[in-house]
Amino acid sequence: MEENKIDIYQIIGFLLLIAAFFWWFNVTIPDLEKSAQIENQSIEQEDSNDIVVEDFQDISEISKNTTKNPIGSNINQDIIIENDDVIFKFNTKGGLLNEVKLKGYSNHKGESLFIVNNNQKTNINFQTINGYDINTSDYNFSYEEVERGKIKSVIMKLVISEFQSISFEYKIPESGYMIDFNINSTGLSSLLNNDENITLNWSLDAFRQAKSVDYENRYSQLLYQYDGDDTNYLSSYSDSDDSEDSVNWISYGQHFFNSILVFENPIDNIEFSSKKLFDDEGKDVVYTKNYSSIIPLSLSNKEISKKMKWYIGPNDYDILKNYDDKIYDSIYFGWGIFGMINRFIYFPFFGFLVKYFSAGIAVILMTIVTRLVMSPVTYKTYVSQARMKVIKPEINELNEKFKNDAVKRQQETMKLYNKAGANPLLGCVPALLQLPVFYALFCFFPIAFQLRGKSFLWAEDLSSYDTIAELPFSIPFYGDHISLLPILASIAIFFYTKMSSGAQMQTTQPGMPNMKFIMYLMPVMMLFFFNNYASAFSLYYFISNILTILIMISIKYFIIDEDKIRLQVQENKKKPRKQNRFQRKMQEMMEEAERQRKLQGKK
Repeated sequence: MEENKIDIYQIIGFLLLIAAFFWWFNVTIPDLEKSAQIENQSIEQEDSNDIVVEDFQDISEISKNTTKNPIGSNINQDIIIENDDVIFKFNTKGGLLNEVKLKGYSNHKGESLFIVNNNQKTNINFQTINGYDINTSDYNFSYEEVERGKIKSVIMKLVISEFQSISFEYKIPESGYMIDFNINSTGLSSLLNNDENITLNWSLDAFRQAKSVDYENRYSQLLYQYDGDDTNYLSSYSDSDDSEDSVNWISYGQHFFNSILVFENPIDNIEFSSKKLFDDEGKDVVYTKNYSSIIPLSLSNKEISKKMKWYIGPNDYDILKNYDDKIYDSIYFGWGIFGMINRFIYFPFFGFLVKYFSAGIAVILMTIVTRLVMSPVTYKTYVSQARMKVIKPEINELNEKFKNDAVKRQQETMKLYNKAGANPLLGCVPALLQLPVFYALFCFFPIAFQLRGKSFLWAEDLSSYDTIAELPFSIPFYGDHISLLPILASIAIFFYTKMSSGAQMQTTQPGMPNMKFIMYLMPVMMLFFFNNYASAFSLYYFISNILTILIMISIKYFIIDEDKIRLQVQENKKKPRKQNRFQRKMQEMMEEAERQRKLQGKK
């Protein structure tokens, strides 16, 4: 048997191997780990969102569930801040402005008035590199309250990772209805699939605030300013949508209240939508319209940095005119000259009156002043009617004499008018001159905020219809109630029409439409139209026609002497009178028509 020998060199080599192993383990490995750690930290710093890019939804569970946050620990929590005029309530779910309650106002039921009460959404949408569609309203934000002087701020922050976040900042002043709304991001660009796909979505279901939902809906509309000072709006009667570039602000009008989002810089390619939310007039209607806008958010230095202002309050010209960016243009004053009459005459004048008188008395005083200003026109009209009355027998003779020759009858009638110094067109002048005033007031009363909720006599609210009886059924175009002021206005219109048309209707030519019937039909039409309109307008029209009747009676019995006018007409008939340009033109046209008629007769 062979003996095992111990090789001394093997033992030495084995010991050296063990020593080398211990040296490598204790010195080389720690250095490698330290180097790897430094390298990993550098990689993490450069691309901090590899995990987020791999699965945004997993990492976003931090925002959905965790209470650990650099700013604060808040899950679906309300934050209430109020100033002198408004109570704002924010919620950490989506970082939204969830509730806006206006102090000192109530709705048609006498309850607290909310513009926002879980009926509004503002969220940012974008798509990540891995294809996830992200909606910020799905996540919980943390919040921080900051107070700097008279400004209180709420900062809502959605933390995506240590180096990525989106924040909404709301700044509330000590008083007023305009707040600052800023959106900022950090590290967001590395997540985006496409920088052009970031949008701010703003939607609102407009609360019903008035007694007549149909009337309120008529004056509730989405309006926006673009390309400088131009404005446009979506239909208030039907569902509609639109898109526009260079938009300065967007208004979600709710008749007497408004939500206006004002941009620091114009934004292109904004899409708008307006939808009616009720089918028929009803007592259970809660919302009138749904407004929505899709607002693209461009990146600045690879981040979102948008500054906006947000007005949420009364649609009152006296309030809106105190803010910048001409947001008072969200009020529809009327088209062209009618809007100018309202903005520069009726609004300042009525605003002055309501400082010293009740709203009802202010309407009456404004009516009196308007009628006095128009009284010279009424005077000239009545003088013309008196002259027409004097020559009425002669006109009747001409009608009978030339009843079979319309052209000759018209020629002789024009000659008689010229000799007598009468002008039948003056009967149309009052209507023509009153049209701008009438239409301006037609636009004024529905938007006069000072009338809202103000009572007068039996009318509970001058901005809405008055009611003396409720009907158990609804009459088409009339409604389910009876209003007294429209009835009084229609009666006054009837008597005014009867007085003013006496002379004019007697000169109606054969073959002409029955103008007497048409003018008497007007009071009936007004009765139906005014029954659902602002009672202040019916009050104005009732007082206006009563004053006009009194002015006409005063002119007839105390100013104009009809016997004197009769003598003056007879003297005018004896004098040769030159035809004016209009009369000459009419004479030439009639002569040409007569010549053509004779030529055709010969053929």
